[in-house]
Amino acid sequence: MPEPTRTTTALLPPRPPAPAPARPARPRRRAAALLYGLLRTARPRQWVKNLLVIAAPAAAGQLGSWHNAARLGLVFGLFTAAAAAVYLVNDARDAPADRAHPVKRHRPVAAGVVPVPLAHATGAVLGTGAAVGAALWCNAMTGVVIAAYLGMQLAYCVRLKHVLVADLAVVAAGFLLRAMTGGIALGIPLSRWFLLTTGFGALFMVAAKRYSEAVQLADAQGATRALLTQYTPGYLRFVWQSAAAVAVLGYCLWALEGGSAHGGLLPWRQLSVVAFVLAVLRYAVFADRGTAGEPEDVVLRDRPLAVIGLVWAAMYGMAVAGL
Repeated sequence: MPEPTRTTTALLPPRPPAPAPARPARPRRRAAALLYGLLRTARPRQWVKNLLVIAAPAAAGQLGSWHNAARLGLVFGLFTAAAAAVYLVNDARDAPADRAHPVKRHRPVAAGVVPVPLAHATGAVLGTGAAVGAALWCNAMTGVVIAAYLGMQLAYCVRLKHVLVADLAVVAAGFLLRAMTGGIALGIPLSRWFLLTTGFGALFMVAAKRYSEAVQLADAQGATRALLTQYTPGYLRFVWQSAAAVAVLGYCLWALEGGSAHGGLLPWRQLSVVAFVLAVLRYAVFADRGTAGEPEDVVLRDRPLAVIGLVWAAMYGMAVAGL
């Protein structure tokens, strides 16, 4: 009888090594990604807007003491926390719509990097902490102003950004409250002309931003901002031109508020009107072209506008110093 064949393991091909089990994402890496996502949602590029808290103290010449500088630094931080709270809540609410947008779908909340509940919770903590901290560390009125800012901006996120004209007024009022907060925190009386100039200057920039969006997204049928379909470019142009005119008038009245006495070699405060008007005219170039959709980019990247701003600051600084 033939011998049975024996299968030797030596002749069999070696078995491939078993695939290594998938390693779970490292907790530290996930935590870092989460923190970075929260930071991105807080919009660091927008923090420059909160420098408006120094506007009223600068106009009153109250920036010379360390106490005031420290207090303004604190107010800047508190307002930055309040603004970050609004951005977090806004992105959490808009996440479903942002996922359908070609650019906004990359936002951390829309992309799933930051969970929606965490965005809501972080926003609530930051907003509450900003208002309570302002009341405890500055004064009660500063806390009230930051709380009013939060309430108004949250109402904007929920409803007012879909209401004609109200959306423009709320965003402009946010800038005005920033400018008021520094003066309120230091107990500085606010000039009515200062408030008029700041409020309408903010409306000028907001309406110019909406006009630029309307021009650039004319074919998008409101995919990015549905309310744009209810505005006409002609109406938005009328708003920013009117607001610019009122802002210039308010600044002229503010500069002339002290009369003809100036206490220096030249009436620098009155002469600063020239630089202010030139700055408005320069910014209006971008508004008219429909390229003022990102105001911070216009202000920070346009070199002539930056030079005009420095000249204005120098003139007003000499007026405050009585030179």
